[in-house]
Order: sequence, then C-alpha cells, then structure tokens
Amino acid sequence: MKVLFLILAAVVSTSTMAEPIKSASVNQIVEQLAGTEQPHSRSLRNIKPEPRSIDLVLQFDFDSAKLQETSKPLLDNLAAAMKSDRLMSIRFKVEGHTDAKGTEAYNMNLSLRRANAVVNYMADIGIEKERMEGVGKGFSEMLYPERPQAMENRRVRITTLQ
Repeated sequence: MKVLFLILAAVVSTSTMAEPIKSASVNQIVEQLAGTEQPHSRSLRNIKPEPRSIDLVLQFDFDSAKLQETSKPLLDNLAAAMKSDRLMSIRFKVEGHTDAKGTEAYNMNLSLRRANAVVNYMADIGIEKERMEGVGKGFSEMLYPERPQAMENRRVRITTLQ
C-alpha cells in the first residue's frame, strides 16, 4: 500500500509540473493565462478566478538583465496575447527567477532587474506599464528544488492579477 501511494504521488507531482516554455503562439499564451471563460451569473458574483501563470524561458546576457534577441519573439507573442479581448483588462505580475548559483542577495537583485527588463520591453512595444508589476524571486521558488542549478530554474513567470 505504501509503495502504491509513493508511485501515485510521484505521478501526480510530475504531471502537474509544467516545463518552462521556450516558444508559444499568441493563442497558446491566451489559453494558458485566460483559461476557460467564467459563467456569468448573479449567484457566482463572489467567485474570484484563480490566478493563472506561465513560465517562460527567456535568455539574458550572462550576469546581466539585457534581453537577448532570441527571447523577443516570445515576448512579442506575449504582448499580442495581453492585447487580446480575453486578457486586455487583466494586470500581470512579472517574476524573475534564478538558479542557486551565487548568493541569495545577488540573485534577488538580478531576478528583479530581469523582471523589470521584461516589463520595460513590454512597455516599449505597447503594453501599459500600469498593467505589469516586476518582482524578483531569486532562487526562493525554484521549479526543480532537487536540482538547484538546473537551467529550468532560470525563468520568468507571468501571473495574472485580479
């Protein structure tokens, strides 16, 4: 019985862990961040939609917050998604995440600078800055804590704010 529980727990934990996205279409981003339409009913007016998020693999210059050109097409698609009817009234948190190389203070600062670089890029291509909030997380919320230096831990998470 104990073995069955451990196997089930492993399957559930791996099936819910989403890999960071290296490329996605505008529609894929909209679906991930908007989810299903909420029913419109007076009886459900107090129900708040759960925040939704998407992890993006964005490349920055080494030890820098300068976005590499290879990351801009994904951010361009994110901007187009944010301009869509389903997302146009939503605010977003832009979280920078690092791996565990370096000190906590250094990584917190680097992740904040990278989150703000994404916010500034998005603002430059037409997304209102007021709709975005840059936050640095450093290595406090690793995607793979069992592999603290894994590349997948270095990412930017976009989360809806209501």
